Amino acid sequence: MFEAGSKAIALAALGDWRDHATRSSARLVVTNGCFDWLHSGHVRFLEQARNLGDLLLVGLNSDRSVRELKGPDRPIFEQADRALLLGALGCVDAVCVFDETRADRFLEIARPDLYVKGGDYTLERLDAQERAAIARHGGETKILPLVPGRSTTASIRNLLSRNRRD
Repeated sequence: MFEAGSKAIALAALGDWRDHATRSSARLVVTNGCFDWLHSGHVRFLEQARNLGDLLLVGLNSDRSVRELKGPDRPIFEQADRALLLGALGCVDAVCVFDETRADRFLEIARPDLYVKGGDYTLERLDAQERAAIARHGGETKILPLVPGRSTTASIRNLLSRNRRD
């Protein structure tokens, strides 16, 4: 599914990767999402997240879970392409695809020191199962502000309106 040298980690291997990667007391930062249309808001968010620790692991929703979350016209790019693009970013240390719509099982395995979400969430709006998975392992949760005007939905809307004008 991914090319040699990629930063992709299979969910089945994630626990071992986490143990090996953090043996040197590295602080593991984890985030997750669809990353359906990688844009500058994502890149800035991921760079900010990486600066909060020593390693950044990105949990990536599978194609099936993106369709369930976003509708039948999504994802725009399939999961192998989305994982490859995320892994090409210098700030991302590893990418792990998971198939559920919620990230609690992924988070249980990843056991992050810090779980980071974008400003479209609040601590109160964050899924209770995800919060519980973080708390069970003594992790923290931090919400980072969104980059104004940069979202996948806004990018798609902008592209579609341009195509109608042409």
